[in-house]
Amino acid sequence: MEDIEDLVGAGAPPGLRLPVTAVGIKPKRKPKARLVRDPADPGPQVPGTQSDSEYMAGQLSAFGYAVTEDPQEADLWLINTCTVKSPSQSAMTTLISKCKTAKKPLVVAGCVPQGSRDLKELEGISIIGVQQIDRVVEVVEETLKGHEVRLLSRKTLPSLDLPKVRKNKFIEILPINVGCLGACTYCKTKHARGHLGSYMVESLVERVRTVISEGVKEIWLSSEDTGAYGRDIGTNLPLLLNAIIAELPPDRSTMLRIGMTNPPYILEHLKDIAKVLCHPCVYSFLHVPVQSGSDSVLTAMNREYNVNEFRKVVDTLKELVPGMQIATDIICGFPGETDEDFTQTVSLIREYQFAQVHISQFYPRPGTPAARMKKVPSTVVKNRSRELTTVFESFSPYQGMEGQIVRIWITEIATDGIHLVGHTKGYIQVLVVAPESILGTSVNSKITSVGRWSAFGEVIDTPAMVNKGTQPENPKAGSSLNSNSCNSCECSRDPEPCQCRLPESCVQQTCTASHEDPIHIVMDQNHWGRNFIGSIQSLLVRKRSCGPEKKSEGNTFKSSNDHETEGTRRKLVAVDYMLLSGMALSFLTSVVLLFLISSKMMS
Repeated sequence: MEDIEDLVGAGAPPGLRLPVTAVGIKPKRKPKARLVRDPADPGPQVPGTQSDSEYMAGQLSAFGYAVTEDPQEADLWLINTCTVKSPSQSAMTTLISKCKTAKKPLVVAGCVPQGSRDLKELEGISIIGVQQIDRVVEVVEETLKGHEVRLLSRKTLPSLDLPKVRKNKFIEILPINVGCLGACTYCKTKHARGHLGSYMVESLVERVRTVISEGVKEIWLSSEDTGAYGRDIGTNLPLLLNAIIAELPPDRSTMLRIGMTNPPYILEHLKDIAKVLCHPCVYSFLHVPVQSGSDSVLTAMNREYNVNEFRKVVDTLKELVPGMQIATDIICGFPGETDEDFTQTVSLIREYQFAQVHISQFYPRPGTPAARMKKVPSTVVKNRSRELTTVFESFSPYQGMEGQIVRIWITEIATDGIHLVGHTKGYIQVLVVAPESILGTSVNSKITSVGRWSAFGEVIDTPAMVNKGTQPENPKAGSSLNSNSCNSCECSRDPEPCQCRLPESCVQQTCTASHEDPIHIVMDQNHWGRNFIGSIQSLLVRKRSCGPEKKSEGNTFKSSNDHETEGTRRKLVAVDYMLLSGMALSFLTSVVLLFLISSKMMS
């Protein structure tokens, strides 16, 4: 399941695996789950969104549903939405229309129904709020019975121990809090996610222990604003990070990636955060949205910081953390933005030459203060977006890496099916040609060439050699090369798509929810009688008659009964041969006895 947010700017880099948008559930004996990417989906994931989708898929799978790729064969559609920008909501509307045309039961989850429950498009449709994902099975089953369910009331935070199906078995997306403390005038997510709610340090550390024991190799902390963590429960981000680091294997087999943080709160902990980013098991990468290079625009946005404070964050981290990579976001054409304001933004991006920048055009969200402000003409907004994109794409952030030997952590296969995708400690994407057996390991790689979005390398040792420390680290680890990945949800991000179009890029969003593709769920006709498909991110699941056992690999879920059936068949074949042999022997014995009896009687 993926976020359906749209990206503005250059196309995705070669080898980048984009997120899926829709999934269906179909009733087959051996159900398979397939993710279908929505045209509106930019690629990488939104922080909370992807995690929410994984949790919902996990619960459905644990309850006996199977995920499939074909929406038409799904018993029900489950759409997980994001409310950051209009394109996302438009994509949701399109999917709802397709679902109604296909006459499939439908459940819509995520920020859109939570923040805009009275939308006409949601009339007569089951909806589930961002803090009700632990009841997704209940909602799905009632919807399949023909009932309309609406669960939107907030309660305690969902448990971190809910069943979960990871899109990538090597990566755990761990939400550390929901909601935020900000009040940005353009943000709709606050309406959906609410005020800050942080998980306890002990709960998060316990989850880290669990996922490491399950073989996870990367942990992405997800949040609307990582820096604000703990302010509601009397703790803070540095305390949490140090507690998590204490659980990471000393051999660096599992790495930690810190999610998006806004400048106001990280300013209080800059040196402590820098110390954490220097740790060998933590990626030296951070996503810090600036949104504009003009103080007057930042004031209109109610961002609660100025450009100099943003500079302080960037300059301090780059000074204290060797090889530090920083990604950022820009909104073009915010109401009241003048030519001079935009010029200041362009100058800021030119000065720092960030390798990852998510460039977004302003979209008014109903109910937000910015929606009532005087708009910048759309033609001007588009021209500014194009100009900034051209400036951004003129940078060569990886120039000079050729010949370097760097350690990379490999966790996925590129979309070209040829390269594996690895990341340096600074989270620079490195594509290598190597056997899939090294997925989930770290290796030393020699950089052979660089592109605009990635570096290319060749593996020069085995994972075992790296783990023993026999190979050198990047000799230029202190260089200021920018990373190829970022968390992009303005309000919460861990994994998200970026304007930079990198494998794990950033998307300018303000939502921490799991905004992923539609979920298509296919259920066994013998038990449920029909199928259903999911949200903007969809998941296909089907219900089995026997207790299924989840297996997540390649987005495929197979029941343990399939394996048992195969074993039973093999046993039956052997028994058949024994029976036939026995019958044949008995027949021959009978013939011989009859012959002997007949001979005796005749004599």
